[in-house]
Amino acid sequence: MKTRAAVLREMKPAKPYSASRPLELVDLELDDPGSGEVLVRIRAAGLCHSDLSVINGNRPRPMPMALGHEAAGEVVALGDHVDDLAVGDHVVLTFVPSCGHCLPCAEGRPALCEPGAAANAAGTLLSGHIRFRGQDTEIHHHLGCSAFAEYAVVSRRSLVKIDSALSFAEAALFGCAVLTGVGAVINTAKLQAGQTAVVIGLGGVGLAALLGALAAGAEQVIAIDLSDEKLVIARELGATTTINAAEPDAIERVRELTRGGADVVLEFAGSGKALETAYRMTRRGGTTVTAGLPAPHVDLPVNIVSLVAEERTLKGSYIGTCVPVRDIPRYIALYRAGKLPVDRLLSDIISLEEINEGFDRLDRGEVIRLVVEF
Repeated sequence: MKTRAAVLREMKPAKPYSASRPLELVDLELDDPGSGEVLVRIRAAGLCHSDLSVINGNRPRPMPMALGHEAAGEVVALGDHVDDLAVGDHVVLTFVPSCGHCLPCAEGRPALCEPGAAANAAGTLLSGHIRFRGQDTEIHHHLGCSAFAEYAVVSRRSLVKIDSALSFAEAALFGCAVLTGVGAVINTAKLQAGQTAVVIGLGGVGLAALLGALAAGAEQVIAIDLSDEKLVIARELGATTTINAAEPDAIERVRELTRGGADVVLEFAGSGKALETAYRMTRRGGTTVTAGLPAPHVDLPVNIVSLVAEERTLKGSYIGTCVPVRDIPRYIALYRAGKLPVDRLLSDIISLEEINEGFDRLDRGEVIRLVVEF
């Protein structure tokens, strides 16, 4: 069948993207789903910094590639050996397919699935196949999803069935922003009620983490960003204190407010300097978590004596250390109960034709989450 998709052919295009048009809308041939695969009609897909990092070259991927990974859709057809979904089911796409058999999967850590990571790096589905074809070449899959397309074939292992009462635009947010941000708080940092938390970097993932910290019962949630506009949003969402990261005494202010440093500090800015700042804001015995993805060459200077003598914990968090089939329904239930108002992260609905302009808006920090509706 044919499907329209947004395809990136070369990384590091000139800005603004509205002029260079790095994402080309083209009609592709889409193969039928193979064994263990599902044909999904994409109904909504969010614009995320993980997509932007492929466009700007910070996360190199094989080209050409159909981008998009944060999405929700509807099951259209099932490949062989898929017997736990039905046509018409609503699903959220997750961007690391879990094989269920490798050591991380066996340990209950599907976000670290080894075959899933290898497939994502190669731009294929978990099966190793590519189902998109252009006029003269195969078109790689982005993180097993390629959600900026009307239809996509994905691994069954990339899908979580959800309640059909949730709108697709809302549901899409749970595939990355909510899963990563809330999961970093609950699963990675294991924030406890009454603890203090700092969130650095207030994009969609960071603000989702702020909501997660509030839902987990944090005594204080301090929000930090360079954008005063995002600090206003953080206050509206419930942050107890906001600090502009450019303030020269930001670290001292946090340490004063939290009586020597926060229990948990979470960094989502994707900056080595931001992570170093996060570490310095963490108390003795506290936990620093990063889910930011800077350019591959960025390193972190850490004072090893403080790490040892103060029993610090420094942790990475990928997809919020989540088990998607467990956590997405839980987070949706919290949302529907009014305890996790992630719909407030949705800045605007756009069309696929506006996607290059949308990435300009995201790159400039003007929006939290834009969602393409099909």
